[in-house]
Amino acid sequence: MRIRCNREHLADRLAQVARAASTRANLQSAAHVRISAESAELPVELAATDLEMMLRVPLDADVEQPGAALLPARIAPELIRALAGETVELAAEPDGRVLVTAGDASYTLYGLPVDEFPQLPEIDHERVFETEAGVFADVVGRVKRAASRDESRPVLTGALVRFEADRITMAATDSYRLAVAEAPLAKAPPEPLEAIIPIKALEEAVRLVDAADASLGVAIGDGLVTFGIGGIWLSVRRIEGQFPNFTALKPEGIEQSATVAKDELLEVVRRVGIVVRQNTPVRVELSPGRMSFQARTADVAEGAESIPVATSSDQTIEIGFNHEFLRDGIESVPGDEVRLGLISPLRPALLESADGAFWYVIMPIRI
Repeated sequence: MRIRCNREHLADRLAQVARAASTRANLQSAAHVRISAESAELPVELAATDLEMMLRVPLDADVEQPGAALLPARIAPELIRALAGETVELAAEPDGRVLVTAGDASYTLYGLPVDEFPQLPEIDHERVFETEAGVFADVVGRVKRAASRDESRPVLTGALVRFEADRITMAATDSYRLAVAEAPLAKAPPEPLEAIIPIKALEEAVRLVDAADASLGVAIGDGLVTFGIGGIWLSVRRIEGQFPNFTALKPEGIEQSATVAKDELLEVVRRVGIVVRQNTPVRVELSPGRMSFQARTADVAEGAESIPVATSSDQTIEIGFNHEFLRDGIESVPGDEVRLGLISPLRPALLESADGAFWYVIMPIRI
């Protein structure tokens, strides 16, 4: 294989695709980026995988000799970016070595034989449907922080993504909080589809959306979910298992509620959070006409603030929350207002957007 292309373009594409490469020591072949130049007429493709996520990226290049090669994912992007000159040439040898030439500089990368690279699944283009990329990215951003980081419960490390005729719904939970967001869609699949998708893959799909201005292609198959945009294809293995019935977890029987300006509420929560430690709750009291906050860390600091609010009843409820979870929930609410609903000090609380399209359940901490 021998190709020639713009150096900055190659560096950018390598850095993009290398995010999907494996970092595990026992997967040396997957710690490489495969570069495939099948012919002068077909686009050059860069591909990487960690066996759970697979990323394919097109590369604009002149193919002088068809073939393929493996480049070390860790150093190849850095080396190409550091070289001088506008153009770079890659020439692969049968033993896996790749000669990199730019101007008077010449480097040899010691890759592996191409046939050692993991086989990637084919993209089922017949399953692909188009949807709004911006809407998808916004919904991911609102739920992703509620997903679990505990790998012992794989189902909770992903988000349930559901496409219906006129809307998209996503839900994520770590069992201490639950975020649910939905948005209308002008473009949707011909029939309802859903899958549990790893948060890491959803975040990578959002990066693709941020880098391109186009519709997002989505295909949900038996074992894989694929996203495509601007000629880039990201495939990820679905998480198997039963996601919690999130609609049944939405609190009912709210005893006291208030609608608050989001920015004002967020500023107060951020300030009181300065004086709490990880396991120290923030106390929230919702009483007629007022919402009060108290935080204290023994021998360090304490503080209190309150803001006037319009409440729904004459009840007073005091409840404790994990500061980080409360702040995340408020930040995730779209719009200018947040509605807080409480049942009792020991029951989950509800944060909602004004239109109800986003809701966030947060478990209390005993105070």
